Order: sequence, then C-alpha cells, then structure tokens
Amino acid sequence: MDAREIRKTVDEALYGFVDHRGPILGAVSADLTPLLDALDALLSGGKRLRPAFCYWGWRGSGGGDLPEFFTAAASLELLQAGALIHDDVMDGSDTRRGMPAVHRRFEALHARSGWRGSAEGFGTGAAILLGNVCLTWCDEMYQGSGLTDEALTRGRPLFNQMRTEVMCGQYLDLLGQARGPQPDGRAMVESALRVIRFKSAKYTVERPLQLGAALADSPSVEALSAYGMPVGIAFQLRDDVLGVYGDPAETGKPAGDDLREGKRTVLIALTLERASAAQAAAVERLLGDPELDAAGVETLREIIVTTGALDACEEMIDRYAAEASAALAAAPLTSDARAALSELTVAATARTV
Repeated sequence: MDAREIRKTVDEALYGFVDHRGPILGAVSADLTPLLDALDALLSGGKRLRPAFCYWGWRGSGGGDLPEFFTAAASLELLQAGALIHDDVMDGSDTRRGMPAVHRRFEALHARSGWRGSAEGFGTGAAILLGNVCLTWCDEMYQGSGLTDEALTRGRPLFNQMRTEVMCGQYLDLLGQARGPQPDGRAMVESALRVIRFKSAKYTVERPLQLGAALADSPSVEALSAYGMPVGIAFQLRDDVLGVYGDPAETGKPAGDDLREGKRTVLIALTLERASAAQAAAVERLLGDPELDAAGVETLREIIVTTGALDACEEMIDRYAAEASAALAAAPLTSDARAALSELTVAATARTV
C-alpha cells in the first residue's frame, strides 16, 4: 500500500467507527449532536502519521493488509483527537487545523444560543468531555478491532503505556510554562526535550511503530526505538519552528500563535540559552502575551534568529533525522517498510505544515 491507500483505509475505519457511535449518543439525547459535529470536523484534518507508522511496524514485521489491523491502527487517531482537544484547552488556543478549536466552537454555540452562565466555561467543559469521549472510544476501537485476542494482548502494554506517556508529557509541558525560565540554559533545553519525548515523540512515532510490530508478533519491538525516538523528536522540533515561522495558510494556525500561548519549546529554550540580558528580558516580556501583535511576533522572531537559536534548532533536526536514518538501515524490518519509513522521515522533518 502507498501513503494514499493507507490514509484512505484508515479513514474508512475511523469514520465507520464514529458513525456507528452516533446512534448511541442520539439515543441519549439529540442535544449531543454538536459533540459529534465537532469531532467530525476535527477528524477531517490531520496527517494520519500515527496509523501510518503503526502500519509499517506491522507490515515490516510480516503483517498483512487486514481490515482488523486498520481498525486497531485508526484508534490512534482518537487518542490524537482527545489529546489535541485537551491541549488546546490548556493552551487557550483559538484555532486547530484552520478551524475554531473545540472549546471555542462550544463557547460560540453558548453565545449564539443566549444560554445562561459563562460561555467560556461552557466551552471548556464541553471540550474536556469530548476529549474524554475520544479517549474512551480509542480504547473501545482498539479492543473491538477484530484482531485476535493474542495479538491485542501483545499490543496492550504498549497501547496503555503510550496513553499514559502522552498525559505525563502534557503535565510536564504545563509545569514548564508555570515554572518559567531556569538559570541554567542547558537545563532549560533538556527540560524542553523531555517534554518532546513524552508529549510527542513517543506517541507520534516510537510507540505506534512498536505497537504495529507487537501486533504482528515481532521479536524485535524494542530495537525499533533507535529509529522511532529520533524521528519523533525531529518531527516535534520541526513543529516548533513552524509554530513561529510557518505560513498560517498551510499550518492552519495564526502566525506566531505558539508565542502568544507562551510555549516553552526547545526553540525558545535555545533562544534564552544564547540571549543577552536585554534579549532575554524582551522574550520574557512578550512570550505568553495573548494580545501579542504582529510587531511583537516579529520582535521575538528576530531575537530567535539573531541569537542563533533557529540555526541551532535546524541543526538538531538534521542531526536527529540523520540518527534515525542510520538506525533505519539496520532496523529489523522488511525492505519495503524501510523504504516507506525513509519517506516518512523526510515528510515528518522537512514539512511545511
């Protein structure tokens, strides 16, 4: 299967599962329809990277193109949806994938309807609940995929660990923003990298790849970390760069949104590590200002460039991508899987969206 066929098959499994849950919610109340509408809108976007990495872990370990496997792999998109919904609430994001973030969508519904109480509070509560639904359905979809009990049992520890790790990463991200800058610049970079490992790298690449291999009963699941972890780190580093310098028409988020949200990314940590006292003071003054205007965004962009942080981050991306490529050459996978994963490495690290 090529990338387009994989996505099409994953989408069919994903939308089929969600469509079958519609009547369950409808039997409770027609008032739940906006929840499904919001989920459908969110699921209509995305790169489907997690199921793709899972597929090549499975296929590269001898698995066939079974519909039951694609159902299990597609469940990762519900994990992703739940994580994104909750992440946007915590970050106060206004948009996701070129549309209003889920909490903003429900906030607007409250305002349009003229309901009582706080529209913002209603939006936040509704988004938390929809995120919880996604996490519940993720487990339900995996367990009910139709794969054998033996296969599901082999994959279950990784499936559970992945879900725990991403929540731990979310907390570490919150903690980093709450603590603010640290006196040791290198410690700031390491702290930001730890967030990347658990919030992004593990559940974007490493664990999905290992999950596919485990479902196929590969004896070499652990060996895939040597490829999966550096690719996942490079992927998120690229995402951090795009969060500051990306084209809104391609990223689906306003320019500099990560700066308004005050994200303590590796890019920002590298900036503060290299900044003069005046530059560091400017970063701390502007970073996390929800009203940050275009001039403020440009000021921060210039500081990131002049400190050499952008170049340092690009060098890190190249280094992690090269590490992944070297590990892939020795990975215990079939040649077609290695070729496909090589293409995914480029797509994940050299992208513009």
